Amino acid sequence: MTNLCRCPWVDLSKPDYVDYHDREWGVPVHDDRTIFEFLTLEGAQAGLSWYTILRRREGYRRAFAGFDPEQVARFDEARIVALLNDPGIIRNRAKVAAAVSNARLFLKVREEFGSFDSYIWRFVGGSPKINERRSLADYPVTSPEAELLSRDLRLRGFRFVGPTICYAHMQATGLVNDHTVDCFRRREILAQL
Repeated sequence: MTNLCRCPWVDLSKPDYVDYHDREWGVPVHDDRTIFEFLTLEGAQAGLSWYTILRRREGYRRAFAGFDPEQVARFDEARIVALLNDPGIIRNRAKVAAAVSNARLFLKVREEFGSFDSYIWRFVGGSPKINERRSLADYPVTSPEAELLSRDLRLRGFRFVGPTICYAHMQATGLVNDHTVDCFRRREILAQL
């Protein structure tokens, strides 16, 4: 698959990054646990590169109970302290504590809307927003939809959910399709809609 045209942000020298692009990035996600996983990982990314987090993804899965929001919501202070000693994740107290409190809020949103999926997809009208990116310069750091999502999440008490983080989440989970027009994955994903 190395001769295929991919989005310009993909570093072809990093096979795990290429695999992430080719299998996951931009695929519409409707599973609440996967949505929670990406919210947690995107929050952990704040101030860091996505590749830094991607390399620690398995550590996060282990540390955060497979991203089961019910289990993470029950983490207490002792568990948070233990996580701060886990070399498999970014050991930032604010980010770890936010992941736990966000899990509790995630469950409240799920209760209110029936699923977190139902809640989050409202911000794009229920189907992916298809963009026409042609180069790296075409990628914005946020969007009006991401700003609305960020504002709503913050009003609900979520942390590490600024507009840039929300836009990265929307890209990763297919709420927006930001694959460039010449990227092979764009065509594949659009064919599945």
